[in-house]
Amino acid sequence: MTDKVRWGILSTANIALKKVIPAMQRSPWCEITAIASRDLSKARQAADTLNIPNAYGSYEELLADDSIEVVYNPLPNHLHVPWTLKAAEARKHVLCEKPIALNAEEAKTLIDARDRYGVRIQEAFMVRTHPQWLETRRLIREGRIGTLKSITGFFSYDNPDPANIRNQLELGGGALMDIGCYPITISRWIFAAEPRRVLGLIERDAEFGTDTLTSVVLDFAQGQSTFTCSTRLAPYQRMIFHGTEGQIEVLIPFNAPNDRPTQIVIDDGDLIEIPVCDQYEIQGTLFSRALRENREQPIPLEDAVNNMAVIDAVFRSAANGQWEIV
Repeated sequence: MTDKVRWGILSTANIALKKVIPAMQRSPWCEITAIASRDLSKARQAADTLNIPNAYGSYEELLADDSIEVVYNPLPNHLHVPWTLKAAEARKHVLCEKPIALNAEEAKTLIDARDRYGVRIQEAFMVRTHPQWLETRRLIREGRIGTLKSITGFFSYDNPDPANIRNQLELGGGALMDIGCYPITISRWIFAAEPRRVLGLIERDAEFGTDTLTSVVLDFAQGQSTFTCSTRLAPYQRMIFHGTEGQIEVLIPFNAPNDRPTQIVIDDGDLIEIPVCDQYEIQGTLFSRALRENREQPIPLEDAVNNMAVIDAVFRSAANGQWEIV
């Protein structure tokens, strides 16, 4: 029988309550033992609803619980690094929501903390371990579409709510930070390289200051990746990989459903169906197994720093209207 890894949850964020915790509770490798909120009644309500044994009225109390081995941090973006650092100091491993920091310099402090305290820290890009993405990468690497030369992507939703943290600039809001980070990490992962330079075009909300329409060109040695992301358009998402001999489309690349199969379409008429799975369960399982079995974690922390460096360069490019070196 598996010796489950004991997890604590920092905050009652929606993604934790609705997606991540229920998924991880189905994993044979994960045990959610505690949840914390700055409001004890919220923590207790969440604990009761999700059958979590312990509820804490502060994040500090959860970090002081010696039985907890690893912390999941789904706090707002500006709190990712501060509380991941506090968790590391408490000798807890951390799975931190994306984007892992507000910029690359901030993200680098996590590498120092990881090395100093001997803990694991990983950015929660659940897409990187979903079987549809592992299959897409395998197909491209084996030459199914010839030589990959171009990636195109789109990711959008409509959220004009001024109270939503995604629309608050000082909290790390905006389209690029929230959803543009996905096509960036996928492009870097599929090309297995870092872009040499980037070009960004940003339209900002007059009231919020956040980017609501952002288009990006990533220039790699092997080819190019272009994508658009928006927080003010009808919901849509797609990633397409263009090779010298064909194309592959990932139909639901980021918000993959956990109640029906996903599909990869190849332009030669082949449709590959990926069996039903939950990418949040897979993410929790793989990180837990990396801890228990002392194996490499699925996404190195250095990868998170590099992803933030690309995001930084896009913002710089949009500000000065020029190509920016990453």
